[in-house]
Amino acid sequence: MTRSTNLAATLLRQGWCTIADALPAATLAALNADLEKPFAQTPFGTGIFYGETTKRFGRLLTRSPHADALVRHPLILDLAQTILSPWCDCIQLNVTQAIAVHPGALAQPPHRDQDMWRGPTGEIEYLINVIWPLTPFTAENGATRLWPGSHGANAEDEPSGDGIAIELQPGAALVFLGSTLHGAGANRSAKERRGLVVGYSLGWLKPYENPWLAYPPAIARNFAPDLAALAGYRQHRPNLGNFEGQCPSILLGDDHDRPLGAIDALRPDQEAMVAQFAAEQG
Repeated sequence: MTRSTNLAATLLRQGWCTIADALPAATLAALNADLEKPFAQTPFGTGIFYGETTKRFGRLLTRSPHADALVRHPLILDLAQTILSPWCDCIQLNVTQAIAVHPGALAQPPHRDQDMWRGPTGEIEYLINVIWPLTPFTAENGATRLWPGSHGANAEDEPSGDGIAIELQPGAALVFLGSTLHGAGANRSAKERRGLVVGYSLGWLKPYENPWLAYPPAIARNFAPDLAALAGYRQHRPNLGNFEGQCPSILLGDDHDRPLGAIDALRPDQEAMVAQFAAEQG
């Protein structure tokens, strides 16, 4: 079995897995340095869930060139495709968010990220999230807590106990399902805890972070084609997320201002259906 296959099996079995050597620690240190100014400038959140002693901001692909290494990490993208592809034609980038949990922050209420969409639970996996520490994650400074076995068919269960704190060093990654119960721990240390969350979801869902506002065409034109596709410049069959009836990647080309004619973007079963119908018309 490949490493990806083994990790996918663990992820489906226990709802989460860790990758100790996902990226060099130096990459995360450089990314942390690039984010120093937005961390300093961003106000604390408002509300119990976001945390009033916690800072959050998105659009990481515009803030540091090192964010690309996280978003397009080959092993993690393979995991996302393996887990999510049974329920979608293609996956999408759901969020890139930096989080700084400051001293004195209370524990976050346990939650499942899939609950942002009110679809059936226990049958479908809607997303996977990846947490990348920028500073060491410890039980004392509020490392992410997970409730093992709370995923999948158990996604209707109420929290029981305090969960387990996943301690990590920069360079490691924590991957968990959208159906897995989790939450940030309380920061009882004297220092802030910094991390990033990069998430991937089914391509037909409304994503957490609005990609076309986070990365408008003028910015996305500088992305590699596969990164632009992840960031929303790709149709999901049938015809979802189109621009003037075409793939929104048309906006990244030089002739995007010309009039456009709609082009079918159907699933194979739909193509067969409409072809048969057309043939029967004579």
